Amino acid sequence: MVKKASANTYTYAVGRRKSAIATVKVYPGKGDLQVNTQTIEKYFPTPTEKIIYERPFAATGTMGKYHFSAKILGGGKNGQIKSLVLAISRALKKIDNTFTSVLRTNGLLTVDSRVRERRMVGTGGKARRQKQSPKR
Repeated sequence: MVKKASANTYTYAVGRRKSAIATVKVYPGKGDLQVNTQTIEKYFPTPTEKIIYERPFAATGTMGKYHFSAKILGGGKNGQIKSLVLAISRALKKIDNTFTSVLRTNGLLTVDSRVRERRMVGTGGKARRQKQSPKR
């Protein structure tokens, strides 16, 4: 028995930034771009956000050839969209390994590992704040 390739074949990838984690399934062909079961225009409504999440597709020249479904947990909007871009870039790299150099030169595969510094004991609720010293 020969197995047929199902229409739901996808490439899976994960992207992280700050405390946001994006898991993405990239499908071939045209379709809706979804984030957390909403359309991407609802989830990221501003035009600047649209430019950011389209960067991996624009860099590789695959605009309109793929669509994705993403689930994003944690973080704020900035961390979420950057984790989404990293996840899409990783998925495109898995699809076609020749995209690696293009994505790398555009800085889309670079992981920004900076996270918020935890608060320290005795600093008044902030990470680096020191207690005020007496004047005399």
